[in-house]
Amino acid sequence: MNKNIIALGFVSFFTDMASNMVTTILPIYVVFGLHNGVDKLGYILAIATIISYGFRFLFGYLSDKYQVVKPFVVLGYFISALSKPLLYFGNSWESIATLRGIERVGKALRSATKDKMISEFSEKKSGRTFGFHKMMDIAGEMVGATIVFIILFFSGKSIEIFKSIFAWTLLPGILGVVIVVFFVDDVPYKKEDRKRLLLANDKKLLPMLFVYLGFSFFMFSDSFFIIKAKETIKIEYIPLMVILLTFTQAVASYFFGIMIDKIGVVKIVILSFVFAIFSMGFLYYKLIIQSFIFLGLFLVSSSNAIRSYISDNAANKGSAYGVLYAGVAIFSSLGAITIGEIWQYFGDKIAIIFSLSGIALMSLVLMVSKKRYEYRQ
Repeated sequence: MNKNIIALGFVSFFTDMASNMVTTILPIYVVFGLHNGVDKLGYILAIATIISYGFRFLFGYLSDKYQVVKPFVVLGYFISALSKPLLYFGNSWESIATLRGIERVGKALRSATKDKMISEFSEKKSGRTFGFHKMMDIAGEMVGATIVFIILFFSGKSIEIFKSIFAWTLLPGILGVVIVVFFVDDVPYKKEDRKRLLLANDKKLLPMLFVYLGFSFFMFSDSFFIIKAKETIKIEYIPLMVILLTFTQAVASYFFGIMIDKIGVVKIVILSFVFAIFSMGFLYYKLIIQSFIFLGLFLVSSSNAIRSYISDNAANKGSAYGVLYAGVAIFSSLGAITIGEIWQYFGDKIAIIFSLSGIALMSLVLMVSKKRYEYRQ
């Protein structure tokens, strides 16, 4: 495998370690530590998602237009590394939302351009390449969740402990920045790319992307899974569910990458939607362990598949990834707000039923018309 892919894998490992040290406890910190409602958590998720995914289109577009790749990636990781520890100072849901928004600017800077970089170095094995990279992502998340579990188990679960965990994310974040600066090459400049009409040849990708985005509106984020887990699991043991979630993804990621190359993207996307339905069903019946396992299978299979789909079919990869992420910003943020409001005012079971109905509908749409999406065959 290309050395740049391996180096980027370790960059993501350390960055996602820091990220999961935050996301494992942030829902608990907001709802139970700061005594805010689940609707406020939905607002935080929506704001972070809009910023994180919305700006990815802009930077993906600029990357294609001016052939700027590594500078965006480096700056993005740098902003994220410095901003996560600032959550130490967040004492209200508004300040948490602001700080998460700043951190997500870094995510927006690097995401589409990093995917473009991975695609350029994939050497026509995009499924395996994205599978490996996602495996390293999730391995970092698993280590981050494990660190949080150890700290909470032995040191308690006070607000000060939560805030100290936020502060310690600086260390792995900076390690990721060092690796990307010194061990990752830039993508070769291609003068002819600047003259392309962005996405003019990529309209055929839109039907699949719209189905995926519709699904992202209805699907629970992992933060809602964490809040639901609190009903049956003590706070100090919730990181174990996150570890299970990340372990499932780490083990399955490369396998799904291989299967994408063998049987095609569409079949894997359909399978991922089935995983999501099972995950939500188990959550409804409070079978928390099973719900986290199937959530992990959904997340890793769908993410690898849709990124590989763009890698294999898009002429302007940076812009195509930007469109994907901008769409996710809109649909996921609206979904987070909607689900948060339904949960707050009608209860968690109605929110789950709403989610299940929507993802079942989107799954049916994909299965009925799957032939139109199978361009890579």
